[in-house]
Amino acid sequence: MNSNDKVALVTGAGTGIGRAVALAMLQAGYRVVLAGRRIEPLNSVAKESGCDRALPVATDVGNADSVNALFARIKAEFGRIDVLFNNAGVSGLGVPFEDIAVEQWQNVVNINLTGSFLCAQGAFRLMKEQVPQGGRIINNGSISAHAPRPNSASYTSTKHAITGLTKSISLDGRKYNIACGQIDIGNALTELSARMTKGVPQANGEIAVEPMMDAKEVADAVVHMAALPLSTNVQFMTIMATQMPFVGRG
Repeated sequence: MNSNDKVALVTGAGTGIGRAVALAMLQAGYRVVLAGRRIEPLNSVAKESGCDRALPVATDVGNADSVNALFARIKAEFGRIDVLFNNAGVSGLGVPFEDIAVEQWQNVVNINLTGSFLCAQGAFRLMKEQVPQGGRIINNGSISAHAPRPNSASYTSTKHAITGLTKSISLDGRKYNIACGQIDIGNALTELSARMTKGVPQANGEIAVEPMMDAKEVADAVVHMAALPLSTNVQFMTIMATQMPFVGRG
């Protein structure tokens, strides 16, 4: 199947990395389901794409009923799903470990981890039953899947958990021709990360401005992963601003 015959789902598609990936996949010829909590940004992305292959669907990834309705809509509209970019998430950054409220912790876990599980499971079930069988799930991890930032316990914990989810799906999906990989992103410039250009806390307690990269580079990487034949998988990719303070001691 070429990209013009394939259906992709991008969660968190209204802003940031999700928006960049959704637009790139539409440009590459995919039919793209845009999922996010607010319909207005999704409609804006669909309009910006300038094509008729975008389907905005308001979805709360942390709510099982909402996710089930999303996949029922995908099945009714297209009968299949070929690519899931599991991207929706919240940061939960900036709260000292001792001050994290249980409600804050549960919100981050519910969206970042449970939401990724629910969407991956919905895609897995449809990929298993469709003809031809199989598909690809790409989970958005983070640099935090390797090393934390200060005051990021809830976010970092979920991103480490995403790695376990990725490995489990990759293993359990083999018999159904379902590939699963993870992309870990560091310092892509979006509306949410723009604050990093003004300085963010470092491991040594200092505040430092960090180099950023264009979100389009991330989108192009996801499109590359998605376009591979199902006989080939990028299990883990790290894409980052070259000069960000990640590799080495700081």
